[in-house]
Amino acid sequence: MVRTQIQLPDEVHVRAKKICEAREISFAELTRRGIEYILGVYAEGAGHPDNWQPPTPRRLGWKGLSDEQIKTQAQATTTEVALSARTRK
Repeated sequence: MVRTQIQLPDEVHVRAKKICEAREISFAELTRRGIEYILGVYAEGAGHPDNWQPPTPRRLGWKGLSDEQIKTQAQATTTEVALSARTRK
């Protein structure tokens, strides 16, 4: 195991110590868990901008509507929906 030093803003240190007390773990354990979490989220190569791909679009099951119509419906505000319902009556 490697021993290291870090510098933290006072506010971050206070908040971290409160979590340690609430969870009954050491500050070192909290730090290890945090670093392990970040390493898992940013797995090697996954965080590089050249490797990023946008998510594949999914069909949401709205039959008979084009992608543009679905987008319009999904982005409509409640006021727009209410006004649209009035004009259809």
